[in-house]
Amino acid sequence: MTRLEKQYREAVAPVLQKEFGYTSVMQIPGLEKISLNIGLGAASQNNKLMEEAVSELSAIAGQKAVVTRARKSIAAFKVREGMPIGCRVTLRGGRMWDFLDKLVNFALPRVRDFRGIPDRGFDGRGNFTLGVKEHTIFPELEADRVETPKGMNITIVTTAASDKEGKLLLEQLGMPFRK
Repeated sequence: MTRLEKQYREAVAPVLQKEFGYTSVMQIPGLEKISLNIGLGAASQNNKLMEEAVSELSAIAGQKAVVTRARKSIAAFKVREGMPIGCRVTLRGGRMWDFLDKLVNFALPRVRDFRGIPDRGFDGRGNFTLGVKEHTIFPELEADRVETPKGMNITIVTTAASDKEGKLLLEQLGMPFRK
């Protein structure tokens, strides 16, 4: 059991149960999965950039990234069906808890001029999506070795029924939302 998972079970779950008046422990919101995604429109022509992104995302997640391909052709973007346009990885279980711990305690504080995350990334069902402009904030990547800094999306899928429950869950887990 990871440090953050232990904190969730011992400190966060009771707070959520008391706050929302849950009668069963199964009603308490938890984390389901975390999905990481790097979209590379420009990499459809540059294969080296795609391989670099896959290896970097795999290093960040601790799990092999999968190349995503275009579902349909779009002439304006010079994209044909089946072309590689990004990479993604889905984390569950222990790796998910480790990644969230690393994101909250190491990566986000390394962002320049960081004042907290805006809370407008919720989708109405308690899930939260966060965009990171540079993936070099993660400790696994050495900033001087990375040729092109890439942006990435981090989606945290929870079992919460509403945004209010999801936000309280993430706040209790240490997510630094803007005040």
